Amino acid sequence: MNNLLQKRILLGITGGIAAYKSADLVRRLREQGAEVRVVMTKNACEFITPLTMQALSGNPVHTGFLDLQSETAMGHIELARWCDVIIVAPASANFIARLACGMADDLLSALCLAADVPLLIAPAMNHQMWLNPATRDNIALLRKRRIGLLGPAEGQQACGEAGPGRMLEPTELVEGVSNIFQTGALAGIRVLVTAGPTREAIDPVRYISNRSSGRMGYAIARAAVEAGAEVTLISGPALQSPPDRVQCLQVTSAAQMHGAVMAAITTTDIFVAAAAVADYRCITVAPQKLKKTDTSIALTLEKTTDILAEVAGLPDPPFTVGFAAETDNLEEHARAKLKAKGLDMIAANLVGEDMGFDQENNALDLYWGENHLSLGQAPKDKLARQLIHKIAEQFHEKHSD
Repeated sequence: MNNLLQKRILLGITGGIAAYKSADLVRRLREQGAEVRVVMTKNACEFITPLTMQALSGNPVHTGFLDLQSETAMGHIELARWCDVIIVAPASANFIARLACGMADDLLSALCLAADVPLLIAPAMNHQMWLNPATRDNIALLRKRRIGLLGPAEGQQACGEAGPGRMLEPTELVEGVSNIFQTGALAGIRVLVTAGPTREAIDPVRYISNRSSGRMGYAIARAAVEAGAEVTLISGPALQSPPDRVQCLQVTSAAQMHGAVMAAITTTDIFVAAAAVADYRCITVAPQKLKKTDTSIALTLEKTTDILAEVAGLPDPPFTVGFAAETDNLEEHARAKLKAKGLDMIAANLVGEDMGFDQENNALDLYWGENHLSLGQAPKDKLARQLIHKIAEQFHEKHSD
């Protein structure tokens, strides 16, 4: 599986001769389908030009903490929220020391403090600097803070000496970044996800539906695969491409989605109902296209089957996660749905004009039992990984009992 497809990677470059390798790293990350943005320190610009990195990444390069143009386009907080992972390659001894001290006096160090995503560093320095007790202490501290270390390698260095301190090759760094997304948190677990809208026919050309692009459900399916799960995705009409290594079943109506879910539910460990299933359907579907002969038309509707409630009400239900799209009183409505349907967890978000629908970003509030976790505004792929992490945590906690 290509774990870097559509991932947002922030590459930090510090001052060091190994910066020339960063150009190849950007190229290889993009070949894997990742979007890359580059942040360079002042010293990094002495070794390789921002213009080179801009041409290779296809995005503007950020170099100044107080660059007004850069801050207007994407401030350092927004940039930290944008990315899925930060990798600093090369990471100089000076930068490692400043990172260990929690300094934030330039853009790259501030981003490392502001981001709540995995942070990887690829050290590159003279072997004596790498072996110095100060550097060893700094590295130990960063490891304690769960900052990932990629390398260094041993070998001939630019100074003519040999020893540990060489930055890993770009292919090795790409593999290291890719491994970040393969968590194994749901290894061996069977996950069933629903996504997209359903369409309930009025006549052969018209239908009733709910607004949904399917992005969130498809992102959840991808995140579950990354976590090691065996994933089945049941999707209504959506414009998304089927995720890699996911069994994808296409349906149209609520009845078809109900049938597909119930056929698969007995072998499911976790059920995530992200689909926007239509609540009503026409009792009678016209066999021919209805003509515009009257100024008004009356449709008689009946409720569709509540798939989520039926699954949660099974004698031995899977760990069941629902979604609540609300226009007001988010927590009140979400908790009511959580309790009424007997769910293990519910993910709720506000929807409306420019919120939730057809957007790359979203915000989720998770509720389970008496607990609450707010996931702030972020790309849906990132939210999906955070959601799967919390689902895995609660699933294992429930089953350990």
